[in-house]
Amino acid sequence: MEVLFELIFEIFGEVILQIVFEALAEVGIHLIRPKDRQGDAPSVGRLVIGYPLIGAVAGALSLLLFPHSFTHTHPARIATLVLAPFVAAASMVLLGAARARQGQQLVSLDRFAYAYLFALGLGVIRFIFAT
Repeated sequence: MEVLFELIFEIFGEVILQIVFEALAEVGIHLIRPKDRQGDAPSVGRLVIGYPLIGAVAGALSLLLFPHSFTHTHPARIATLVLAPFVAAASMVLLGAARARQGQQLVSLDRFAYAYLFALGLGVIRFIFAT
């Protein structure tokens, strides 16, 4: 039972880290994006390439703050790599829905696919380089 609790706690730490970095990226996008910008959206191809790259940069920055993985066993690290991006992306969709209800402008990171790609880029870098 204790091992299961520890595994959940470890995976939860990586998920929180991904959610925080993804939320920071969304705030950054909202800050640099012109408020009056309407049908001038970036192409899907640029987003599909860009978000994993930005996520990878966020993953590298996260290594400066947290160089050690929150998960310590190889199976837990693989579970984190698979599960954490789904949870982080779902949380961004919920945040986007809350923004939409308040009448705020949404960005592409509020959509599941783009949020997933960002979190996956972050997670892959942490999986490879975190000790």
